[in-house]
Amino acid sequence: MTAPLKAKIIKICNEKIAKKGTLVGVSFYAFFENKNNNPDLLMEAATWWIKDHKLDHFEKAVKIRDLVNGITTQ
Repeated sequence: MTAPLKAKIIKICNEKIAKKGTLVGVSFYAFFENKNNNPDLLMEAATWWIKDHKLDHFEKAVKIRDLVNGITTQ
């Protein structure tokens, strides 16, 4: 995963957690505006989310942040 996407995911997850608590869920679409103005970045996120990690459509923001940071949870 590229450094800019990693930073963006962590920032957005942290913002959502701060606003709605540790149980808030996100999908990979949460990291993009409602416009498909960067299809390569969207595909990078989708590939990481769906193909690489086989995640459900919605996952806890804490889980995603930790995965991006390389923290494994049990």
